Amino acid sequence: MADKPKRPLSAYMLWLNSAREGIKRENPGIKVTEVAKRGGELWRAMKDKSEWEAKAAKAKDDYDRAVKDFEANGGGGGAPNGNAKKRAKPAKKPAKKSKKEESEDDDDEESE
Repeated sequence: MADKPKRPLSAYMLWLNSAREGIKRENPGIKVTEVAKRGGELWRAMKDKSEWEAKAAKAKDDYDRAVKDFEANGGGGGAPNGNAKKRAKPAKKPAKKSKKEESEDDDDEESE
């Protein structure tokens, strides 16, 4: 069985993937974290993001279509709401008494 389609990239991530090499060229020896930081600065300063937003919208449409096909062909792992990978939360353990509470309980027993 095929894996569920991966979520589409955002407009920013699509842009960053195309701009990454240029950022590295302009700043030789830059760290990966600094590339992302510089990319964020450039993205925020960008006036016209419509090209990238359109590409992201198309990617989302393609993704939605792929998910529908996937689910129509028996994908989804049997969970009716599509959350097959979510695990049940473990049962909560009873709260431990603090040392102070224990000593107060001991005092109560002695006074009876």
